Amino acid sequence: MEAYLDNAATTRVSEAASETALKVMREDYGNPSSKHMKGFEAEQYIKKSAEIIAGTLKCQPKEIIFTSGGTESNNMALCGAALAMKRSGNKIISSCFEHASVYSPLISLKDFDFDVEFAPVDEMGHIRLDELLNMIDDNTTLVSIMYVNNEVGAVQDIAEISKAVKAKKPDIIFHVDAIQGYGKYRINPKKEGIDLLSVSGHKIHAPKGSGFLYADEKVKLRPLIFGGGQQKNRRSGTENVPAIAGLGEAAREAYEDFEKKIDHIYSLKEHFLKRISEVQGTHVNAVYPSDKCIQNNALSKEKDSDGNDDTGLNSLIRKTAPHIVSVSFDKIKAEVLLHALEEKGVYVSSGSACSSNHPGISSTLQAIGVKKELLDSTLRFSFSRYTTIEEIDYCIDVLKELVPIYSRFTRK
Repeated sequence: MEAYLDNAATTRVSEAASETALKVMREDYGNPSSKHMKGFEAEQYIKKSAEIIAGTLKCQPKEIIFTSGGTESNNMALCGAALAMKRSGNKIISSCFEHASVYSPLISLKDFDFDVEFAPVDEMGHIRLDELLNMIDDNTTLVSIMYVNNEVGAVQDIAEISKAVKAKKPDIIFHVDAIQGYGKYRINPKKEGIDLLSVSGHKIHAPKGSGFLYADEKVKLRPLIFGGGQQKNRRSGTENVPAIAGLGEAAREAYEDFEKKIDHIYSLKEHFLKRISEVQGTHVNAVYPSDKCIQNNALSKEKDSDGNDDTGLNSLIRKTAPHIVSVSFDKIKAEVLLHALEEKGVYVSSGSACSSNHPGISSTLQAIGVKKELLDSTLRFSFSRYTTIEEIDYCIDVLKELVPIYSRFTRK
């Protein structure tokens, strides 16, 4: 049996998305910039996908810029906005545990005389808002905060953060990396005070090489790619029509029967968390507050003053992303356990897939205060609407077999 539990890294392309992309490649393959009918037909796929995506965000289609994925979207948002506004100020603020596709362009902007600061988070992965606000000064033009952390599934209250940031300085541009949030939450940029929003297609069952940046029409962006002037000169280059068409289909599917899909993924997460307590020496990160009563990672069923089960597992996981669980294992290196699971047909991650190109200790785990001895002993399990209970049970059974064996080899 196989259990693919690495959906935060990439997802299987849905049937509708793949069939649409294949149709474009084989039949409607014109260049969307061409003036003949084949070009017109290709252009219609781009327009349709923009309309679908705009509908999910309650914005205008003209505010959607198609990209090659989340990394380009983040780079376009951060570098494009920062360079466009440099005369107004050169300070940028982000969080201390952003994805590499946010952190790296911000560091590169230092070479262009930008001042970049990173706000801390608490043990649950939530921004320490007071400290972020204290960093804002007259020179601050851009704030970037991720919607869902890609390693531990912590979810930010974006609307609250944006409101507080703009109360402090109204003209700040607020960017959100929603690569792990889009398709998992109903996001309304206008209501939540989001000026720029990055999304990657392959996280929502669309083809790799697809993504988009929502850019509020009032935001000025300096283009990073020059040439043919496509997408109103904001992102030149012949559009990847098959991928864009597939992305539109995947976005449509993600928000059809939305609550049913998300409830299913949350039920998988709850089942996983209940069963992971059967595995010796495990520690779940950024789900259980340290001041809660925990016994083998299972919370006691205490009632609050109104009789509600506020301390129960379901209540807690609903405060985290539905699809991501981070688990640390006593005395076992993550890479060793990852490959042992792989031999049994269980596929997981030792952190962000992108960060695997730059191995090292996770800044996210450090930021939330994971113990030093567990920093390189942590795996990420992530689910999708295609994940089954049987896959999770198989994964847990394999862990119950492997962990006692590998934990004997205690590191000196």
